[in-house]
Amino acid sequence: MNTISVASILELPVQERIRLVELIWDSVAATPEAVEVSPELKVELEARFAEFEANPEEGYSWDEVKSRLNDGSWRTA
Repeated sequence: MNTISVASILELPVQERIRLVELIWDSVAATPEAVEVSPELKVELEARFAEFEANPEEGYSWDEVKSRLNDGSWRTA
């Protein structure tokens, strides 16, 4: 295995660091079963999903979320 120091990575141009992050993320995403989810997080996710199923019209649509992110109004909510 090749090793590279964090200092060496930080010396790379930004575009190369972004590409490195993309490569690392793709390698993680290729094996999602390898990512462990804690029991506490599983309980929280199940509770949130149950809440969504009980009230699917609550909350915001994806278009509303994008709009609020773009115009900065999420900071006042």
